[in-house]
Amino acid sequence: MPAPAPGAPIEECAISQDDVRDSDPLVTGSRVTGDDGASVRAVRGRVARHLVGRARELDLLLAAVAAGRDVLLEGPPGTSKSTLLRSITAEWGIPLVFVEGNADLTPTRLVGHHDPARVLREDYSPGNFVPGPLVEAMRTGGFLYVEEFNRAPEDTLNTLLTAMAERRMAIPRVGVVEALPSFRVIASMNPYDNVGTTRLSTSVHDRLCRLAIGYQDAEAERGIVGRRTGVESPRLVADAVALTRATRERDDVRQGSSVRGAIDTALVAAQLAAMRGVPLPDEPSVAPPRGLPEEYTDVVLDAVLLALSGRIFLDETLESTPEAVLRQIWEDHFLLQPAAAEPG
Repeated sequence: MPAPAPGAPIEECAISQDDVRDSDPLVTGSRVTGDDGASVRAVRGRVARHLVGRARELDLLLAAVAAGRDVLLEGPPGTSKSTLLRSITAEWGIPLVFVEGNADLTPTRLVGHHDPARVLREDYSPGNFVPGPLVEAMRTGGFLYVEEFNRAPEDTLNTLLTAMAERRMAIPRVGVVEALPSFRVIASMNPYDNVGTTRLSTSVHDRLCRLAIGYQDAEAERGIVGRRTGVESPRLVADAVALTRATRERDDVRQGSSVRGAIDTALVAAQLAAMRGVPLPDEPSVAPPRGLPEEYTDVVLDAVLLALSGRIFLDETLESTPEAVLRQIWEDHFLLQPAAAEPG
């Protein structure tokens, strides 16, 4: 089935909005039912080609939005939340309207406002209303993606409640905005970040399905780094991933780096090696072997300090620096682990 044009309702949503409201006022948006499940499976197959190791999360997110649900994606940065959404909306041919949650996201910024200059000339009218991202997503049937959801002010989040529950919104001097059937609200938040965040109310939680997304396994992250960087050295890819993942496993690190840190480590190390004339080892093993050239491990250390030192956050009670912690991780990886694996 060809994808609908941007702004058009999702073709797989066979139930009209009026029918949904008449049958069950608690249903959020239109649902995929009956034989249309085959179309969703086809979309899933196409989306899966863009992803590495996210089969379960893709199934759950796709099932939720196809069922007419709004969703909260909860997980640390760099866990493919945006990639999942972009892939789904691209394959379905509907807009993805992005908005960043922060203290400046007022209800007016979210919903829209009247153009002040035109108001002075013409008075208030629907014609001089400038739609915000919420109204834009409702009118085009897009997904409104609110990143850092819990950083938005509470009154802004409450503005979404009517849109999520009723799929319509009354705007003074504009009228009632009706959402197209494919409209969804997708929110994301980092559960480990409490600075400058808002505690979500029960009313907000009650209107959202929650999908917890964690870090992928090491094999998937090596696949991501290889695909995103084009680095042909399996040794460098394995080392970049292992060193980055180690930042998430230490008690003195409050939050470690995402796979983005491994991508940057691999790219910087490859560039440094080319500049210094250092050959990248051909050793294909995942675990670091003994006897790797010192010039190579020095290149990786410099790359790690550059790529990861700003991405890790230490326990505030410790007197240490990111550079010191990363050097310990580097020593454990290249010196202690090979020695422990091959004693004597």
